[in-house]
Order: sequence, then structure tokens, then C-alpha cells
Amino acid sequence: MPVKRIGARQSGKLRIGDDWNAITIIALSQQSPLKAVAEFVENSIDAGASHIVITRGKEGGEPFLRIVDDGSGVPRDEEGLPNFQYVATHICDSLKRQLKQEERKGIQGEFGIGLLSFWTLGEQLILVSTGSDGRSYEMQMRRGDPRYTVSERRRLFAAKGAEVSIKPLLAGIRHFSGEKIQWYLAAELRDRIRNSGVQIQVVDRQARTQHQVVPREFSGQLLHQLPVADTQFGEIYLELYLNDSQPDNRVGLYRHGTRVVEDVAAWDVFQHPPWNAGLLQGIIDAPFLNLTPGTRTGVLQDERFSAFCSALEPAEAVLTKEIDEHRHAAEERASRDILRSIHRAFREALLALPPEEYDWFQIAEARESGRLRTPKPGIPSEEGELESAALETEGKAGGGRQKEFFDFPGPLYSVVITPASCTMPVGQTKAFRAVPRDRERRTVEENLTYNWMILEGSGELQNECAEIVSFLAPPEPGLTRLRAVVKQGDLTCEAEALITVTDALLPEIPRSSGKRQGLPAYTFHRAPGELWRSKYEEERNLIIINNAHRDFVFASRNKAVKLRYICRLYIKELVYQNFPGSSPEHLLERMVELGLYTEEHLR
Repeated sequence: MPVKRIGARQSGKLRIGDDWNAITIIALSQQSPLKAVAEFVENSIDAGASHIVITRGKEGGEPFLRIVDDGSGVPRDEEGLPNFQYVATHICDSLKRQLKQEERKGIQGEFGIGLLSFWTLGEQLILVSTGSDGRSYEMQMRRGDPRYTVSERRRLFAAKGAEVSIKPLLAGIRHFSGEKIQWYLAAELRDRIRNSGVQIQVVDRQARTQHQVVPREFSGQLLHQLPVADTQFGEIYLELYLNDSQPDNRVGLYRHGTRVVEDVAAWDVFQHPPWNAGLLQGIIDAPFLNLTPGTRTGVLQDERFSAFCSALEPAEAVLTKEIDEHRHAAEERASRDILRSIHRAFREALLALPPEEYDWFQIAEARESGRLRTPKPGIPSEEGELESAALETEGKAGGGRQKEFFDFPGPLYSVVITPASCTMPVGQTKAFRAVPRDRERRTVEENLTYNWMILEGSGELQNECAEIVSFLAPPEPGLTRLRAVVKQGDLTCEAEALITVTDALLPEIPRSSGKRQGLPAYTFHRAPGELWRSKYEEERNLIIINNAHRDFVFASRNKAVKLRYICRLYIKELVYQNFPGSSPEHLLERMVELGLYTEEHLR
């Protein structure tokens, strides 16, 4: 067989070999059913509709979706009839492209493929529009069928606008709900709805609900004074919000108010701060970008896209600085919250434990009022940052402060016994106190009656009807459980204490003699590669935490875990510093005891 040789250079024009195959590929290129619904809604907005109703329901046992608007309907031909023939025979050639530039303002469609997206939703499309003669006409198209039909639709009263019905819906999307459509349109068409003022209602007859599509509002702090992002093709509109770190924080790319990309950080060119920091919400609207025609959910990365990326660089620098400042402030707030939680837990724990065994940090006087002192704020870290702040001190040097209105206690809410757990020798006497409190943990002092009793075990009580009771231990070792009942009018609260009576106590443990005021604060110090988790500085009454230790990095993934980790470092340092000379076994016992009573109140 002779071989055909190509001699001189040849040229020509590309053409489609199989029109119907090309139409099928275009129709199936839209993969999102919700995006297909948005396409029909945008057609209604382009037609100048002021009200759009989307209905989901069943007719004759078949699920359907109907979109009705009051816009101008399908463009008419020279005879004043809806030009269905042009719509059906000019795929990829929208009538909207023939409009002048000023007439195209606010109009999104341009490819002439929107109707084909019904293939993603259902089997049949029925498009109804009114002619200038006041009669209604309809066009029917079926999924996978190249034919279309146009006929007159008999109606008693012709309605303005257009009506699109799709039925039956595909089996895979019959779970569509009106709420899901409402949420999607609120984000997808956010600015188009706001700018056009169109009212969109979603009626879900199957769920018996109605939803009004309200343009999505972003949360967080609106960032003002961002640099102007301008290109030779047009200006870029930026509306960005700085929010706390959340998984759903995204910056979407829009074109003429319609979302094109849900998250710009999905592109490799934006895989860097501030876009992937997870702290920004908002929109970037660039009307001059060229969309991919098949799906309209992508952007052609041409010279316009390159100019778009370059124009955002000045804004990126400002946003990165804002995010760094926001993170620093958030870390300081978190440190203050953690410190308050830990100090509150220690106050409760030390109130319940025997004072003669836990008389640390000159807190004996504070115990008498049921509150503990805390260090003064303003302790700087080694890296020059204020990583933590302490709570307000209980009093001032030389005298207490005057009570304010909210310092006066409310009605009785709870009671605790101090100490709530202790060990004492046989035949000895020990004092226990009932501390009544209001809901805000303030000590209640007025109109109270007390009643002490022994629930289990043996021993004797003196002054059973007083705030402070004396307990005489029995001559034999054992466990004794006390109960205190406090009443204020009709209010009654109870608390219990557990006493271990033994014939042999541990030897007296030497205590640290440092004159420290209140529980310590903490700060961070990065020491990567070093094994120490925390250290205590007695001069500054400060716990230094190695925030580069692998355990701290692991605990920081969760706020509650981080709080417990720092609390355990507190327990380790306090027990180690305040029981010098103790055996390792005794230190571990103290850590277990203090940890039990501290973590109960940790939150």
C-alpha cells in the first residue's frame, strides 16, 4: 500500500468531529449538583428577577426541583416568541455575549452551557417562558437525548418570568434538602444576591420547611486599610476578616460576586501564609479573571492570573503581620486563662489538704478567709515576652482594700471542709472548719447554723454546732468520716471529710525557708533538644516551662491536655521545692495526693 507523503507545510482550522459527543462531554463536565442549581439561579438574576422561588417536592411519585422567577424570561425572537430554538441550537454561544459592555454589567453568563447542567440533577428539563402575545411556551429536553421539543403551554393566566422544572431527580441526589440548598447559595452567590437585591426562597415540601437565602456573613474582625490591589486588567476587591483558628476559615475567590474557588489556599501558588494560616475568612473578587468554561469552578492561569497573584503581594505582607500580632495576643490570653485555672484549682486543693503539711508560699492567713494569694502580674520571661499574668492580690501592704458591691456574698450555695483529708495520730486533737460559699465561691458569714456529726468510724467531737469543730482521735487506728451540715434559712448544704487515724506518722519533713508571696506564675523558654520539662526560680517565684520539649508539643494539640500538662508541671515543682530531703517514694506520694485534689477542680 503506497504511503502518503506530506510535502509542503499544511495548515487548517480545528473542528468538532462529533457535535453530540462534544455536547455530552460539556454537559457531564459539571459534577456538582448544587453548582448546577446555582447556575439556574444566576440565569434568573441575569434576567433581572427580583423574586426567585426554588421548590423541592414530589409529583406523581417522582421527585422534582422547580425554579420560578419574575424576570424577563427567555429572550424573544423577531415575532415576540421565546427564542428556544436559538438556546437549543447555539450551545457555547450565549445571547448574553452579544450585549454591549455597559449592558453586560452585573451579568455572569457568557458560555451558553448553563442549561446543560440539568444532566447533573435529573432526567428531564422543562423550560417555560411567556411571549409578547401573553401566552406561555415550553421547551423540553431529556438527558442523553439530542432532540428538543417546543410547544405552547396552556395556562389560565400567563406568568411573568421563567420556570425551570427538572424531574425526576437522579437517585444519588434525592437526599437534597432545602436547608443545604439555602446554605450553598448563601455562600456561592453572596455578593450577587447583595448587589442585585434579589429575594430567594427555598421551599422544601418533603421536609415541610421554608428557607430564605440570606447572603453569608463572615465572623471575626474586618481588616481595614489593606493595600489597594490593582492590575492593568482591573482592580481586585478584598473583604477579609481575621478570626480565631477554625477549620472552616477560608478565603474564597469570586468573579462578579459569584464564587469560583472555595479556598484560594487549594492552589499551590497560595500554599503559604497568610492564606493557609487558617485565620482568615472573606472574599477576593477579581472580575477580569478568565474561567474554565466546562465547570466554571476554575481559573485559566494566564497573564491575567499572573497579574492577579502579583497584585496581592503587598496585601500578603500586611496580612502576615496582622496574623502574627493576633497569634501573639491569643497566646497571652491563653496563658492568662491557664494560669487562672491552675491557681483556682490549687486554691481548692490546698483548702482541702492539711494546712500544717501544705503551708507553702505564706498562705496560712489566706486559708482563714477561704482564699489564697497569687503573685503580682508583670513577670517577664527570659525571652523578653510576658507569657503569663497573675491574678489580683488579696490585699495591699499595710491594710485590706475596701469591698466593692460584687465582693458581698450571695446566698448559701456550697460548703467545703478544711482539711477535707488528713492523717493524725491516735489520741490527738485536730480542728476542722466548715467554709460556706455562695455561687461565686465567696465566703458566706451571716445567718448560718452548723451541725457536725461522725458518719463512720470512732472519735469524739467538740463544739458540734460551731463553724470550727475539734475532733479527738480514738485510741485505735482506723478511718473516720465527718459530715458538716450548714443551713441558711431554707437552704442546706453538706460536706464530708476523711480522717486517717494511725499509730505511726511519717517523720517531720524539713520545709523550704524561702519567703515567697503566693503561688508562682509561669513562663515559656524554648530549649529544643534538652530533656528538662520545667524549672523553678525561687528568686522570681516563677516556673519556667520548656515549650520545645516533645511532651509540651504533644500536649499543645489540645487545650484541655495542655492545661493538665502545665498543672502537672506545677505539682512536680511545688512538691519538689517544698519537701526537700524527702525520699523519692514520699515525693511521689505527695504528687499523687496533690494531683488528685488539684485536677478535680481543673477546668
